[in-house]
Amino acid sequence: MTRILTTLLFLCSTLLFSQTDKRLYDIIDAVSAQRIENDVTTLVNFGTRHTLSDTISQTRGIGAARRWIKKEFEAISKQCNGCLAVSFQKDLVKKGTNARIVHDVNVVNVVAIQKGTKYPNRYIIMSGDIDSRVSDPTNFTDDSPGANDNASGMAGTIEAARVLSKYQFDNSIIYLGLSGEEQGLFGGQGLVKQMKQNNWDIIGIFNNDMIGNIKGVDGVISNVDFRIFSEPVPATETEEQRRARRFYGGEVDGISRQLARYVYKTTKTYMPEMNPMMIYRLDRFGRGGHHRPFNDAGYAGIRIMEAHENYTQQHQDIRTENGINYGDVLAHVNFDYAKKLTAVNAINLASLAWAPPAPKKVEIGGIVEPSAKFKWTKVAGAVGYKIYWRDTTSPTWDNSRYVGDVTEYLLKGIVIDNYFFGVSAVGKNGFESPVVFPNGIFR
Repeated sequence: MTRILTTLLFLCSTLLFSQTDKRLYDIIDAVSAQRIENDVTTLVNFGTRHTLSDTISQTRGIGAARRWIKKEFEAISKQCNGCLAVSFQKDLVKKGTNARIVHDVNVVNVVAIQKGTKYPNRYIIMSGDIDSRVSDPTNFTDDSPGANDNASGMAGTIEAARVLSKYQFDNSIIYLGLSGEEQGLFGGQGLVKQMKQNNWDIIGIFNNDMIGNIKGVDGVISNVDFRIFSEPVPATETEEQRRARRFYGGEVDGISRQLARYVYKTTKTYMPEMNPMMIYRLDRFGRGGHHRPFNDAGYAGIRIMEAHENYTQQHQDIRTENGINYGDVLAHVNFDYAKKLTAVNAINLASLAWAPPAPKKVEIGGIVEPSAKFKWTKVAGAVGYKIYWRDTTSPTWDNSRYVGDVTEYLLKGIVIDNYFFGVSAVGKNGFESPVVFPNGIFR
């Protein structure tokens, strides 16, 4: 009888943790294309949001833009009884730091923190960029609407805060407006330095940079494709870790890549109409985004963006040449698509914010044996664990087994040489941590 009850409990647990959560569908439905359009329009109407532009005017320049963003977060906080702690974070960047800094400037970020109830020092982050530019990166006076790049990402971040502030989470969420992106990723660099000093535990960052265009310069039109850029392994890995990868694998299994797989899986589960494209690269070829400072510091970070860019609408003076309308103007933004990518962010923020921490140590064994063996550290708040495995050439975790509230397991009949493996922690609500690739070996 005991064995039967154990089996039934295991089957019930497995069924529970394979189901979806209605709250995530509610979050998808709550995201508003109209509110995103209103916010993008407001940001565009500041004329220019160049990092070096006017900070005194109430109607033009990056100063007016960041004050408006701060007021929007404060208004959201008022609606949820002060659930957001809203502030500016700034760093002085001196003239000549690089060729794009032509005068001293305070690079000012807007930070809105929704504190978690169980793990308040663990943070999952969504960011957009406040600043914009035209063809000449030092031109801080001409109109630079930056409708898609990157008012779309900033508006999506504000909208995610509106929707998710209606809920309480175990982990903290940061909604972030970063400045200085076009001048050299200065906003992210300054904030990461502060996070390090304060010993914040960063789950990861979703950098949203251009989430509103559906018509590519190559003529492809799609309102379902989007890209997830992620670096393969942390920039901070040690020489010992690099040597271990040579023998045990893990070249495409760093923490940022696991965050990308998490977004892929959640999106395919709750928004199957979308086509998330995992791009195995830090960012677009030879280009950069504001997740990089987090990656440079050893944090997990990915870039979420449209799949089909139109380069005539990026970093361009507003003009018409040879029948082509250049410039990043409002008319080129598809707000229904921006709504979809905002929802992608929101459901993944919620999933991670409701999930327990990941196991810190995962060990693997089974060399010259017919089964793979695992040990991992117990996670407070987890009610069980999942073992994942995939073919070594597969980009996604294709197989999994919920193994209950244990800290070691023998995966019978699965030969260690033929697959890659990982372990996630599962909370009582069914939400999971990111998968942890084995970081230790035992026999």
